[in-house]
Amino acid sequence: MALALVTGGTAGIGHSFATQLASQGWDLVLVARDSARLNDVAAAIRTTYGRDVETLTADLANREDVMAVADRLESTESPVEMLVNNAGFGIHASLLDRDFSIQEKALDVMCLAVLILSGAAGRAMVARGHGSIINIGSSSGIITTGNYSAVKAWVNTYTEGLANELRGTGVTVTAVLPGWVRTEFHARAGINASKLPGIVWIDSDELVQEALADHAKGKVISVPTKRWNSAYWLGRHVPRCAIRWVSRKLSNSRKNP
Repeated sequence: MALALVTGGTAGIGHSFATQLASQGWDLVLVARDSARLNDVAAAIRTTYGRDVETLTADLANREDVMAVADRLESTESPVEMLVNNAGFGIHASLLDRDFSIQEKALDVMCLAVLILSGAAGRAMVARGHGSIINIGSSSGIITTGNYSAVKAWVNTYTEGLANELRGTGVTVTAVLPGWVRTEFHARAGINASKLPGIVWIDSDELVQEALADHAKGKVISVPTKRWNSAYWLGRHVPRCAIRWVSRKLSNSRKNP
């Protein structure tokens, strides 16, 4: 049976990927930092969907842990047919802060780990002649809301470059660019999103359903929902000075009272 590895698979978008893939008959390797939560989620998926679920506790800010996940991706025993690079977190910090540890961690988890794990998966999948890589970027990557936008812009662009390199190998690559998704993501980061209008929000299950459908069609860029597709198109075509103005307004609206 096909096997998918999902990083950050215990909550939010990652959990939606895990459950929807399990419902479609995929076995799973779930990767997360919290062993207790990881085991609880794995047990629930086994019970609900009857799939095999392997767990791998790893902090993707730790190079040794990242390499352990990379080794699993390159293993020829129970080979991984799909990688979902989902692990990440919000950044509620100034670019001017003297303590840049959160910014460094963001680069480690959402850039370097994506690079290492996608490379490992890509090598193994090319050798077999087939496979799938889905990287969770963000529509934030086309605006300028601090380092999170910069990190996700890297993910978006890197994934397109990877798709170019893997074209014709049988390995398909998709960058998923969500907008605002109803998860615990913002609360965990201490970001106040209460002032954002309801129309901008999307349910994580809806997001993943569309993302998997787009990936199956071979789309390199997936922007789920028509409204976020429209926003993405505007973001790519309006003048950058307008993008910076919108980004300032968004950043101000998300500040804690």
